[in-house]
Amino acid sequence: MTDRLTLAVPSKGRLMEQALELFSEAGLNIKKIGHSRGYRGEIEGLDTVDVAFVSASEIAWQLKVGRAHLGITGEDLIREQITDAQNRVSFLKKLGFGHADVVIAVPKCWLDVRTVADLDEMSASFRAAHGRWFRVATKYMNLSRAFFASRGVNDYRIVESLGATEGTPAAGTADLIVDITTTGETLKANGLKILEDGVILNSQANFVASKSADWSPRVREAQNQIMQALGV
Repeated sequence: MTDRLTLAVPSKGRLMEQALELFSEAGLNIKKIGHSRGYRGEIEGLDTVDVAFVSASEIAWQLKVGRAHLGITGEDLIREQITDAQNRVSFLKKLGFGHADVVIAVPKCWLDVRTVADLDEMSASFRAAHGRWFRVATKYMNLSRAFFASRGVNDYRIVESLGATEGTPAAGTADLIVDITTTGETLKANGLKILEDGVILNSQANFVASKSADWSPRVREAQNQIMQALGV
């Protein structure tokens, strides 16, 4: 049984800056140990806490398997990587930054497709015209499948996107997309529009606890100190 709490925070970018600022404003100063580009850190004054600087997507995985006790990452990443999130993690607090929406976007030229129901209705005619179901490019395969299933949409094929998802319809490798957006401007620039009821998830950074981690009494004490400082 461990006596040290592992806190996972984003390793780069604006999300890291905002996470560190959040803790600093709460009187919890996180600093890196060793090289300035290293991936280990500590909270000054809390000698039972180890800070791990890792990518936002890896934080979701570490919380899932219990490698980290607490973490800051986007809800979209948690929901995508942990299909049974309610059993694996606890969402402790929405942090008010890192806002982005997971949305369904189709070509603007699909004038008669404004809702998910419209998309479902045109699937048969699309297959008759093209000899295949429409292709959905996305990095959010689990969220996409769950959402389409909830709306009774079955006639499609997922195409995993490994690059700039918004460019796949213009490139001819997909017909529509499920992607994350903050303002929608990139989608518009690529000739896409968000369906009127096509917001799958309003995501933002969350403070999350793992249910799979080893929670000793001393680790719980450290968690309570952090949560009290953050007002959770």
